[in-house]
Formats: sequence, C-alpha cells, structure tokens
Amino acid sequence: MEENTQLTEREQRKILFRLLSYTSPHKQLLVLAFIFLLLTTVGDIVLPIIVKIFIDDYLTPGKLAFQPLLILGSTYMAIQIIKAILMFFQFVKFQELALKIIQQLRIDVFSKVQSLGLKYFDKTPAGSIVSRVTNDTEAIKDMFVTVIATFIQGGFLLIGIFIAMFILNIKLGLLCVVILPLLMFVMNLYRKLSSRFYLDMRERLSQLNAKLSESLSGMGIVQVFRQEKRLRAEFGAINDQHYQAGMKNIKIDGLLLRPAIDLVYILGLIIVLSYFGITSLNNVVEIGVVYAFINYLDRFFEPVNQMMMRLSLYQQAIVAGSRVFKLLDEDELAPLQGEEKTISIEQGKIEFKNLSFSYNGKQDVLKSITFTANPGETVALVGHTGSGKSSIINLLMRFYEYERGDIFIDGKSIRDFTKAELRVKMGLVLQDPFLFYGTIKENIRLHQENMSDAQVEEAARFVQAHTFIEKLDDGFDHKVVERGTTFSSGQRQLIAFARTIAANPKILVLDEATANIDTETEEAIQTALSKMRKGRTTIAIAHRLSTIQDADLILVLHQGEIVERGNHQELLAQGGLYHKMFLLQNGSVERLRDVVN
Repeated sequence: MEENTQLTEREQRKILFRLLSYTSPHKQLLVLAFIFLLLTTVGDIVLPIIVKIFIDDYLTPGKLAFQPLLILGSTYMAIQIIKAILMFFQFVKFQELALKIIQQLRIDVFSKVQSLGLKYFDKTPAGSIVSRVTNDTEAIKDMFVTVIATFIQGGFLLIGIFIAMFILNIKLGLLCVVILPLLMFVMNLYRKLSSRFYLDMRERLSQLNAKLSESLSGMGIVQVFRQEKRLRAEFGAINDQHYQAGMKNIKIDGLLLRPAIDLVYILGLIIVLSYFGITSLNNVVEIGVVYAFINYLDRFFEPVNQMMMRLSLYQQAIVAGSRVFKLLDEDELAPLQGEEKTISIEQGKIEFKNLSFSYNGKQDVLKSITFTANPGETVALVGHTGSGKSSIINLLMRFYEYERGDIFIDGKSIRDFTKAELRVKMGLVLQDPFLFYGTIKENIRLHQENMSDAQVEEAARFVQAHTFIEKLDDGFDHKVVERGTTFSSGQRQLIAFARTIAANPKILVLDEATANIDTETEEAIQTALSKMRKGRTTIAIAHRLSTIQDADLILVLHQGEIVERGNHQELLAQGGLYHKMFLLQNGSVERLRDVVN
C-alpha cells in the first residue's frame, strides 16, 4: 500500500514547473494558443465599453443617430463573431498541446517501466503501475486542456478588467482592489485542504486498480477456492475509502468554491452600488459607467469562479504528477551493462566465482556459489524449493544486480557485455511460458524482421511443435489470445521452445522447461534438446531428476549453498541428498528408509 503524505507548497510548485517543462518542444503551438486566448480576452474587455458608449452618448441623451449606432452595433456583432471563431481555434490548439504532452509523458513512463529492475516489480502491484500510466496521465491532460487555459485567460481578463475599471473611475477601481486579498485567501485555503483529499483519492484509485488486476489475473484460483465473497469485501472496503475521500473533497468544493466566491462578489457589488449611491447625492452619475462597472464585476467574478472550479482539476493533476514523477524518478533500475563495449559471446563458457546474493540486503539466498560450465556442457541445478536455483538463473540473465563475487562468460565479467549481446546469445525458457496476443508465427519470431517464415517453421519442427500447429485451421497464422490461454500448458511450452531455438542462442537457460509437458512430448523434446546442446552451454533447473541424468555436471543446492556436485552416477554413489531425492522420486520408499537409517 502506498504512503499517503500531503504535498508541501514547495513540492507542488516543483511538480508544476516540471509538468510545464513538457511544453518546451511545442513552443510554437503554445504561443499560437496564447495569441488566440489573448485576442478573445481583449474582446471580452472591449464589449462592455461599447455598450457604455451606447448608453451614455446616445441612449441617455436621446441622440439615436443611425450611422453611429450602426457602426457601434456592427462592431459589437463583429467582435462577438470573431471572438467565437478565436475561441474555437483556442480550444483546438490547447487540446492539441495537451494530447502531444500526454503522448510524450506516457511514452516516458512506459519506457521507464521497461527499464526498471525486477526488484521493483516484486514490491509494486501491477495495477498500481497501470493506474499511473493511464489514470494519472489522463488527470494531467485535463490540467493542460482546461486549467492552464482558464488560469491564463482568467489572469488576462482580470488584469484587463482592472485596467478598464481604473480608466472609468480611479477611486472605484481602488475600492474594488479590497476584494483581491479575500479572493487570494479563499483560493489558498482551498488549495491546501483539497490537496490532501485528492492525494488520498488517487491512492485509493490505484489500490482499486491493483485489486482488480490481481483478481483478473487469478480468476481461476478465485473461482476454484470460492474467494469471490472475500475479494468483493476487500474491493468494497477500498471502494468505500475512495468514496469517503471523495465526499470530503466534495464538501470542501461545496463550501469554498462558488458559495465563498459569491459572498465576495456580493461584497464587491455592495461596494460599487454604495459608491454610486453616495456619489449621486452630489454629482450626476453616468448610467453607462454604472452598467460597465457592474458588467465588469460580473465578468471579473466569472473567471474567478472558473479558476476556483478548475482548482480541483489542478490539484488532481498535481497529485497525479507527483505519482507519475515518483515512478519516473525510481532508481530501482535493471542492472547496468557495458553498453559502449563491443565484446561478444563466442564460446559460451560460464563461470560463477564466490557469488553471494541477497534480495533484501539482509539474508543471503546464495552463498559463495562457484562452478564452471564449459562450452557445449550441460549443468543442471537441483534442490528443494527455496534452495537458490532460480536465483542463480536470475543473476545469470541479469535480472538482478549482485555485489559479492562475479559471473564470467568467456573469461569476461558479465557486466562488460551489452544488454543486447546477452539477450541475443542467451535463450531462456521458463516453466510458465508467456505468449503475446497475435499469431503463433509472431510469437515464435517475436517481430525479428530478419527471421523468415521458413526459419520459424524449421524451429517449430525442431521441437516437434509443428505436429499440433499444422492441425490448426490457420496453421502458423492461428490467433493467440492473451497469454495463450486457449492452448494447453504443453503446447504453450512447445511454442516457447521454438521461440528460443529460432533465435539460435549460444547459451541455453532452462527453468524446469519440461515440467508442463506430457511424457511422450517430453521424450521428443529431450531428443531435440540433446541436438541443441551441441556447441551450446546449457544451464537447466530440474525438479524431475530423470530429465537431467545425462547432464555433464549436476549441482545440488541446499539453503543457498552447493552441497554436492558431480554427474548422475557419481552423485548416486555418494549416497547424499541427491541419492535421497532420486529414491523418493522413483517411489523407492523402503530403500529410502534404509538410506535414512
């Protein structure tokens, strides 16, 4: 669960400036949008002056001359029409600007997510990340679409109105300045109170997404173990917290937005009317000036109301921006590689030297691991759950960084190879293979444009996957749904094998790759793997010892340490942990008891 802290004013300003920095590549578009905005604002200021001229110079004296009135009326209508056209272009340009900014921001966030190390994903729910990429960036878009335009237009309009007020009547203009501190107080109070509730709402929404993502991913388990009621209750509890945070914010909106601003407006209206009332006792008051001041007062408070209403969107955007930038600033990156070096993997010799590793920095899961896998050899890792087998593969694949000891390939530290070189020369097949939405052909090729259809089919034939693929209606063009759920576990594994073989790696890494395949298919794959191993180094995790009896070296791990090493016959002869595991898996319970005794 994410920490709920209130953003300070300094933090909010920093986030705002960072969001505004995304406008830098679009300066021309921004300037154009502001020009349209400025022109519409000028129109709003000029219109009351035209009406004031009509009332004081023509209507009150009764001088209804046709030509001057025609000019005034035509000017008024022309300004209205031009203003409407400019407002359209202003709206379009601000929308275009916002979409371009959010497009870039989402690309930045998505790219950042792909550069993060697996350690970050171990501690962060997937739904929370999805919420930042989608919901939070959408809230930021609203700020660029409405908030910035509203605040800048409102600022232009307020300045213009005050200038017009001072031109019409300096004393009354000075009196109206009294309302500015009141407005600033209300706006500042709203900003402080609402930021706390919006942060809470955003985090509750993130938790809702995380809970929904978890439920969808594990829907089979949820239904099998009848967990629907529990998950509904948990989802409902988070949803209720989101509702409570929303209600708190609604109450703040209801108190400090239009009602509070309306009170300040009434105060301003009282000041204007009182001034004209007192002035009329000794001097003649021009009706047009009264109209213009009241009209300007209305026009003054309308943008203020709009700005106050947009403050809620602004607060949401600032909170969303803080969450997005927290992700962008995340330093839990994937391990760095020597990207400027040009060394390549030629032979595939792997050496682990005194390697120790801890996920949490406190408890070691690997302790002084040392072994060598020569080119063309197969090294198998066996041991009970939690013994450290997968951790060795995770470090070899550079999913996690290590600090003690080192891993060498062809005599060079694994850190010195580029990431691209490691990914091209090392092929990984997991126990639970992942298939992408698309076709079987695309899943085997993985969008490598230099791989022909013939190479794809050859790889499938090599692992015996063509047997079931060619029986499908569309063959290699058969559609694969999300995660390949329409295929059996064995079929998904065969496609994953074909994908790895098609890349022709120098090093094979197999994480219990035959666990989900039936015995008949496994025999075919074992035959294919024996061919693949020629000229390749293979590191294989195995739970079924029958699948690695022909390995050149078998390492037996226990609590993060290598406790036994040798080939199959040598380990059986030692009569140690490997011997016990072999007897247990072959059902020789009585013989196992004799060994234990």
